[in-house]
Amino acid sequence: MLENREGQAVPQVTFRTRQGNEWVNVTTDDLFANKKVILFALPGAFTPTCSSTHLPRFNELAPVFAKEGVDDIICLSVNDAFVMEAWQKDQDADKIHFLPDGNGDFSRGMGMLVNKTDLGFGERSWRYSMLVVNGVIEKQFIEADVPGDPFKVSDADTMLNYINAKANLPKRISMLTKPGCSHCARAKKLLHDKGMRFEEIVLGTKGISYSSLAAISGKGTTPQVFIDGICVGGADELEAWCATQ
Repeated sequence: MLENREGQAVPQVTFRTRQGNEWVNVTTDDLFANKKVILFALPGAFTPTCSSTHLPRFNELAPVFAKEGVDDIICLSVNDAFVMEAWQKDQDADKIHFLPDGNGDFSRGMGMLVNKTDLGFGERSWRYSMLVVNGVIEKQFIEADVPGDPFKVSDADTMLNYINAKANLPKRISMLTKPGCSHCARAKKLLHDKGMRFEEIVLGTKGISYSSLAAISGKGTTPQVFIDGICVGGADELEAWCATQ
């Protein structure tokens, strides 16, 4: 049974991390003392749920958490420092502090180190999130101890709902573009000037084609901008939308 440790101090651990090209030891106190920190732990870097949902949403909501007084957001996995560094670059997760628990010491101390040898993973962290205030766990969301990889309560939105259920969420903006498109450049500048983060999906990369553009938007021109799941249109339509914000 996975134990909820609310009200207890986090384990005292020294992490072997990489900063630039140097090995740097980072302690529990370095990470949590006199700070308000969110830590979310997951089974592994580059794995499907972790890469597609768990990590990206915490990165997306990082500015909102900062407004709520959160000093740092830590992503912890039982992976080595090189893997975590590569994963951060791959995910472009600049708002998240990646923490390698390579030997599983922190996860073991939390009672969250589990055996996943059936998947060829060895020992890994169970999926959970927690709010830590000055080294003490205030709130912990632990996924149910059931087979597989459950992901229902350790997500960023659940944590934000605990901290402030009335917090204003950022718009979820995706833009289909193509290289060399002046209208795409104008649309991106409009969002940059507004300070709005967006996802750019470039035609011709990762299997995205004009057929994809037509299937998703029903249009044959770029850019096509989607805001909270609704197709706003091209650069002109985006400009009109921005004028109302």
